[in-house]
Amino acid sequence: MTGIMMIADAGRGIGRAITILAAKAGYSVCINYAEDVQSAEETCAECAGTGVAVTIFNANVADPSDVRALFAYCDSTLGTATALINNAGIIGRSVKLADLESSVLLDTFAVNVHGAIYCCQEAIQRMSTKLGGKGGAIVNITSAAAVTGSSNEDVHYAASKTALETLTIGLAKEVGPEGIRVNGVRAGSTDAGIHARSGNPDRPAIVASISPLRRVAEPEEMAEAALWLASGKASYANGAILGMMGGL
Repeated sequence: MTGIMMIADAGRGIGRAITILAAKAGYSVCINYAEDVQSAEETCAECAGTGVAVTIFNANVADPSDVRALFAYCDSTLGTATALINNAGIIGRSVKLADLESSVLLDTFAVNVHGAIYCCQEAIQRMSTKLGGKGGAIVNITSAAAVTGSSNEDVHYAASKTALETLTIGLAKEVGPEGIRVNGVRAGSTDAGIHARSGNPDRPAIVASISPLRRVAEPEEMAEAALWLASGKASYANGAILGMMGGL
């Protein structure tokens, strides 16, 4: 595989696993991070060890000006991205909906939905064959919560991921004729730290206990799915949501 891959939120968890796997597959990679610079730098160093070109950029995907700067930086250092992985996502806080603060709701949708849209807009401007591009692939990382609803814990997060799946399907139909494939990975409970950061560290183990496979997924398992969807091996996949939920 060759090309230039942009990964939103690539310093840790699933994003880190996708980035390292992409580098090993021969992609040049642009690593985006919002806060955890140490993890991003560690990921960058591991990718550099594979011999591919790698760069790192701090950007909050919820800010459209940051997203524009991120893509411009990738253009100037690596070239035009041929694949975009929308991995940035937050839960905000695990809480019943009735007790959810409006600030948490706004932040969750700003990152999980608005951020993905901003990144897609920049990618389309560069990839669209109607705009002079050579086509490309976009992969959105969604969640099992989109279909389970995640009641009593984070319904707001589940709603944002359902919105991301709708975006995936609609955009795939819109830009497929322009040479851009858009697909999603519906990630099951994964050992990626996102629940711990929202104050609900036991969530993965609880889900694992009711999953047919009886375990939590590893980030690398989600990364394999994302990389396949971004690659030419998935050349006829468009508007697909690949369920990686262990049979849940």
